Amino acid sequence: MSLKSRVTVPNLDLPLAGGGRFNLAEQKPAAFTMLVVYRGLHCPICKGYLNDLNRKMDDFEQAGVIAVAATSDNAERAEKAKLGWKLDRLPLAYDMPIDIGREWGLSVSKAIADAEPEVFLEPGLFLVDPGRKLYAASVQTMPFARPNFAEVLQAVQYVVKNGYPARGEA
Repeated sequence: MSLKSRVTVPNLDLPLAGGGRFNLAEQKPAAFTMLVVYRGLHCPICKGYLNDLNRKMDDFEQAGVIAVAATSDNAERAEKAKLGWKLDRLPLAYDMPIDIGREWGLSVSKAIADAEPEVFLEPGLFLVDPGRKLYAASVQTMPFARPNFAEVLQAVQYVVKNGYPARGEA
């Protein structure tokens, strides 16, 4: 199943590494909430990707974007990622249920290495408007070929400045 633009996305209410919760329905972004789903602690590509986003948090905030990363990893693995990867700005949600990931159109993989969980969600990036409708999405079936955060930021700035509508709803 995949989500369509301009359609309300499923709500997410997940615990955050370090305490607290992320509830999508409670977010009040000026432009978008950006949900970045990552594979988990076992993924070195995820580490670099989320570190890039962590460095750009001020830029995204200035563009009106609330960013959060989410994973199907458990609390222990999410805490290790947050601390070990030095994600001091980026909120890290965990325990995203596999069935909810499927509702979001994410791929699910089975472990092929000891370091991997038995099953886990593959990456996705979602821009959700303030009304909780999908604006844009990029979903991968493996760790490669993810959207570049500098380009995503540039696109968000263009969209906000020009009132560019969501596409892909037909």
